[in-house]
Amino acid sequence: MYIPDQTPRHSVYYNYSIYPFQTPPELRGTTQTYPVVIVGAGPIGLVTALELARYNIPVQVISAEVQVSHGSRAIVFTRRSMEILQQVGIAERMLATAYPWRSGNSIYRGQRVFRLEAPHDEDDRFQPLNNLQQQYVEQYLIEQAQLNPLIELRWGSQVMGVTSFSEHAELQIDTPEGEYTLSCNWLIAADGAKSTIRQVLGLRMEGASYRGRFVIADIKIDIPWPTERLAYFDPDWNRGNTILMHRQPEGIWRLDYQLPPNETPEQALAPESLNTRIQAQLDMVGVTAPWELDWCSVYSARAMTLPDYMHDRIIFTGDAAHMLPIFGVRGANTGFQDAQNLAWKLAMLLKGIGTPKLLTTYSSERVTAAQEIIAEASKSTRFMAPPDRGFRLLRDAVLSLSLTQAFVRPLFHWRTSRPHDYHDSALNALQDDNAQFTAGPAQGMPLQNIRLADNDYLFDHLGAAFHVLYFTDQIVPVAILDAIQTLQHTGIPIQLLTIGNQQRFTDQDGHFAKRYDALTGSAYLVRPDQHVCARWKSLSADQLKAAIYQALGQGA
Repeated sequence: MYIPDQTPRHSVYYNYSIYPFQTPPELRGTTQTYPVVIVGAGPIGLVTALELARYNIPVQVISAEVQVSHGSRAIVFTRRSMEILQQVGIAERMLATAYPWRSGNSIYRGQRVFRLEAPHDEDDRFQPLNNLQQQYVEQYLIEQAQLNPLIELRWGSQVMGVTSFSEHAELQIDTPEGEYTLSCNWLIAADGAKSTIRQVLGLRMEGASYRGRFVIADIKIDIPWPTERLAYFDPDWNRGNTILMHRQPEGIWRLDYQLPPNETPEQALAPESLNTRIQAQLDMVGVTAPWELDWCSVYSARAMTLPDYMHDRIIFTGDAAHMLPIFGVRGANTGFQDAQNLAWKLAMLLKGIGTPKLLTTYSSERVTAAQEIIAEASKSTRFMAPPDRGFRLLRDAVLSLSLTQAFVRPLFHWRTSRPHDYHDSALNALQDDNAQFTAGPAQGMPLQNIRLADNDYLFDHLGAAFHVLYFTDQIVPVAILDAIQTLQHTGIPIQLLTIGNQQRFTDQDGHFAKRYDALTGSAYLVRPDQHVCARWKSLSADQLKAAIYQALGQGA
């Protein structure tokens, strides 16, 4: 019998709540096969559940825990993640709490040798990067899920086994009241880097696990500095290694520092070791304020992914599917994109609108994304934590030259997480005018947000549907309206958004059209996950229908 720890976790700033176990129907003798079960109530599992609920898909979420994660963990959320979190309803709460930022500094021998300014313009509702501890994000997502009658959260329920069949999957669950079997049409494994489901199936990731270990330490301290990324290379107290500092809400600062090769995690987390090293870093930067440790952990940089995220009726997402180096804030931010990509495709399949081919593109698109991220992140990882003597010589040469030679300084770029471009997706239109555009988001790219009148934004009007962005100063052609109505009558969620002087979205100065290189009659077709799958200089009804069917996996 599984008994979860119900003692609230200690924190100097966050009040942990316990979510009680409730007896499920299966332990009362009632059984059924649910459409979707998600294992894991972390940020990725919860976003997936909320995304599915937007399409009216009921979801059961299984969690062995009875409280949110221990420690700050993921703390930096990108603009793209904020756009996704806006769709599931927590972006405003995030904005009220998080620390937005856009600048990062690399420091060597007390000198700033590189500064990166992430791009931001008047059309961006969200800042490029936003700092907030993971506990708060999970709390906001849980509270949002609790408001949704389509989502059932089952706390204190540990997965003991899983079996995948051709038409369904079964979970063996242990609880404080005994064991039961849970059946579902589709099982989503969002149970993290140590995924029980991945282990039970005997699946192995491909990629590299770097030898360098880092300590994460959260301390409560008053340091009156701006919110920026601070990276210190080869400091006197930790020669050859790297230290990162991030400011968080509630007076918390995150310190990441690299360990010597032969030091064990147990040695690194011993109080004397932690206190000595944290104080050495504070002394180096001239901070004399008192501090208190809140949480600490040890991690290794890994760049690995499953080669396929779909295994019969089991689908992997987030850290259960891939493990990415934290340099460049890739973990949770990549997982949110997984969740958004998966949810609409699975929902369309369950509704009988999409085909199995549509769902398989979740794996092909997101595995490709993970592989590209790994290739990019590995460059940053090899610079931050050189894996061998050759990379260390190269890194040390860059450090030395950076004091006087500007041309090497861009090598400090940490390659921040960015939204993936599905330019090779099988869901993109086979025939459109993509190549004729000189601006705007191309096939496979996410939409660019646009600031509208009255402090309104384009993304404020996007829902759980395909969207046609149609630019015109005239009446929308009847054939286009009829085509959209016909598609809607077949159950396809599709909405028309018109842009122009006298349209739903007023574009009197032509700013919207200029950003999208659009003329009267131009159009963009946008998938439910806000990625463009077709665009035309002049749209016809037949072109629109063909592109929709292609995007639903019904194309040739």
